[in-house]
Amino acid sequence: MKRAAMEARVAALPSLSSAQLRSEWLQLYKAPAASLTTDLLRRGIAGKLQEKAGGGYRPATLREIERLCRELGRTGEATSGPAIRIKPGTRLVRSWGGVSHHVVVLEKGFLYREQHYASLSSIARLITGATWSGPRFFGLASRSRTTADA
Repeated sequence: MKRAAMEARVAALPSLSSAQLRSEWLQLYKAPAASLTTDLLRRGIAGKLQEKAGGGYRPATLREIERLCRELGRTGEATSGPAIRIKPGTRLVRSWGGVSHHVVVLEKGFLYREQHYASLSSIARLITGATWSGPRFFGLASRSRTTADA
Protein backbone atom coordinates (compact mmCIF):
# COMPACT_ATOMS: atom_id res chain seq x y z
CA MET A 1 0.00 0.00 0.00
CA LYS A 2 1.36 3.40 -0.92
CA ARG A 3 1.68 6.09 1.70
CA ALA A 4 -0.71 8.51 -0.07
CA ALA A 5 -3.41 5.83 -0.32
CA MET A 6 -2.97 4.96 3.35
CA GLU A 7 -3.21 8.61 4.38
CA ALA A 8 -6.41 9.05 2.34
CA ARG A 9 -7.99 5.98 3.96
CA VAL A 10 -7.02 7.13 7.44
CA ALA A 11 -8.38 10.63 6.74
CA ALA A 12 -11.71 9.10 5.67
CA LEU A 13 -12.16 7.05 8.87
CA PRO A 14 -14.01 9.75 10.88
CA SER A 15 -16.76 9.85 8.25
CA LEU A 16 -17.43 6.08 8.37
CA SER A 17 -20.34 4.62 10.30
CA SER A 18 -19.88 1.95 12.94
CA ALA A 19 -21.01 -0.74 10.47
CA GLN A 20 -18.56 0.51 7.84
CA LEU A 21 -15.75 0.56 10.41
CA ARG A 22 -16.54 -3.03 11.41
CA SER A 23 -16.48 -4.05 7.75
CA GLU A 24 -13.11 -2.31 7.29
CA TRP A 25 -11.80 -4.05 10.41
CA LEU A 26 -12.89 -7.45 9.11
CA GLN A 27 -11.17 -6.79 5.79
CA LEU A 28 -7.89 -5.73 7.44
CA TYR A 29 -7.68 -8.10 10.39
CA LYS A 30 -9.47 -11.10 8.81
CA ALA A 31 -11.51 -11.41 12.01
CA PRO A 32 -14.55 -9.59 13.36
CA ALA A 33 -13.95 -6.69 15.70
CA ALA A 34 -14.53 -7.19 19.38
CA SER A 35 -17.01 -4.99 21.16
CA LEU A 36 -15.14 -1.72 20.67
CA THR A 37 -16.20 1.90 20.53
CA THR A 38 -16.06 3.63 17.16
CA ASP A 39 -13.04 5.60 18.38
CA LEU A 40 -11.13 2.42 19.16
CA LEU A 41 -12.19 0.87 15.85
CA ARG A 42 -10.81 3.91 14.02
CA ARG A 43 -7.54 3.76 15.96
CA GLY A 44 -7.11 0.04 15.32
CA ILE A 45 -7.84 0.44 11.61
CA ALA A 46 -5.52 3.42 11.29
CA GLY A 47 -2.74 1.50 13.02
CA LYS A 48 -3.18 -1.50 10.74
CA LEU A 49 -3.18 0.72 7.64
CA GLN A 50 0.00 2.46 8.80
CA GLU A 51 1.60 -0.90 9.54
CA LYS A 52 0.81 -2.13 6.02
CA ALA A 53 2.11 1.07 4.42
CA GLY A 54 5.31 0.93 6.45
CA GLY A 55 6.04 -2.70 5.70
CA GLY A 56 5.00 -4.14 9.05
CA TYR A 57 6.87 -4.69 12.27
CA ARG A 58 10.45 -5.90 12.53
CA PRO A 59 10.79 -9.59 13.47
CA ALA A 60 12.31 -8.67 16.85
CA THR A 61 9.28 -6.51 17.66
CA LEU A 62 6.89 -9.32 16.70
CA ARG A 63 8.80 -11.76 18.91
CA GLU A 64 8.57 -9.34 21.85
CA ILE A 65 4.81 -8.91 21.30
CA GLU A 66 4.39 -12.70 21.22
CA ARG A 67 6.44 -13.04 24.40
CA LEU A 68 4.30 -10.42 26.15
CA CYS A 69 1.10 -12.19 25.03
CA ARG A 70 2.35 -15.52 26.40
CA GLU A 71 3.35 -13.87 29.68
CA LEU A 72 -0.04 -12.15 29.95
CA GLY A 73 -1.85 -15.44 29.35
CA ARG A 74 0.32 -17.27 31.88
CA THR A 75 0.49 -14.71 34.71
CA GLY A 76 -2.22 -12.15 33.99
CA GLU A 77 0.45 -9.45 33.70
CA ALA A 78 2.90 -8.48 31.00
CA THR A 79 5.99 -6.49 31.80
CA SER A 80 8.51 -5.41 29.29
CA GLY A 81 12.04 -6.16 30.31
CA PRO A 82 14.98 -3.90 29.73
CA ALA A 83 15.65 -3.26 26.05
CA ILE A 84 19.33 -3.96 26.62
CA ARG A 85 20.51 -6.87 28.71
CA ILE A 86 24.02 -6.67 30.16
CA LYS A 87 25.64 -9.44 32.15
CA PRO A 88 26.30 -8.69 35.81
CA GLY A 89 29.95 -7.90 36.40
CA THR A 90 30.32 -5.99 33.14
CA ARG A 91 32.23 -2.72 33.56
CA LEU A 92 31.03 0.27 31.55
CA VAL A 93 33.46 3.11 31.01
CA ARG A 94 32.67 6.57 29.67
CA SER A 95 34.87 9.62 29.52
CA TRP A 96 33.04 12.88 30.20
CA GLY A 97 34.50 16.30 30.94
CA GLY A 98 38.01 14.87 31.02
CA VAL A 99 37.06 12.33 33.69
CA SER A 100 36.76 8.58 33.20
CA HIS A 101 33.52 7.23 34.74
CA HIS A 102 33.29 3.51 35.61
CA VAL A 103 30.02 1.67 36.24
CA VAL A 104 29.67 -1.98 37.24
CA VAL A 105 26.54 -3.87 36.20
CA LEU A 106 24.94 -5.70 39.14
CA GLU A 107 22.19 -8.36 39.23
CA LYS A 108 19.78 -5.55 40.05
CA GLY A 109 21.01 -2.11 39.16
CA PHE A 110 24.41 -0.53 38.79
CA LEU A 111 27.34 0.46 41.00
CA TYR A 112 28.88 3.89 40.43
CA ARG A 113 31.33 5.49 42.85
CA GLU A 114 30.39 2.93 45.52
CA GLN A 115 26.70 3.91 45.30
CA HIS A 116 23.89 1.69 44.02
CA TYR A 117 21.64 3.06 41.25
CA ALA A 118 18.54 1.50 39.70
CA SER A 119 19.20 2.81 36.19
CA LEU A 120 21.97 3.92 33.89
CA SER A 121 19.96 7.03 33.08
CA SER A 122 20.16 8.23 36.68
CA ILE A 123 23.95 7.83 36.55
CA ALA A 124 24.17 9.64 33.19
CA ARG A 125 22.08 12.48 34.63
CA LEU A 126 24.38 12.67 37.67
CA ILE A 127 27.48 12.82 35.46
CA THR A 128 26.20 15.30 32.88
CA GLY A 129 23.66 17.33 34.83
CA ALA A 130 21.22 16.78 31.96
CA THR A 131 18.60 14.22 31.00
CA TRP A 132 20.22 11.45 28.95
CA SER A 133 19.32 7.93 27.94
CA GLY A 134 21.69 5.93 30.10
CA PRO A 135 22.21 3.13 27.54
CA ARG A 136 22.89 5.74 24.87
CA PHE A 137 25.25 7.74 27.10
CA PHE A 138 27.31 4.62 27.79
CA GLY A 139 27.34 3.60 24.11
CA LEU A 140 24.99 0.63 24.43
CA ALA A 141 22.32 1.98 22.07
CA SER A 142 22.36 4.36 19.14
CA ARG A 143 19.92 7.25 18.89
CA SER A 144 17.89 5.54 16.16
CA ARG A 145 17.61 2.29 18.10
CA THR A 146 16.47 3.88 21.35
CA THR A 147 13.79 5.93 19.60
CA ALA A 148 12.66 3.03 17.40
CA ASP A 149 12.30 0.62 20.31
CA ALA A 150 10.71 3.05 22.64
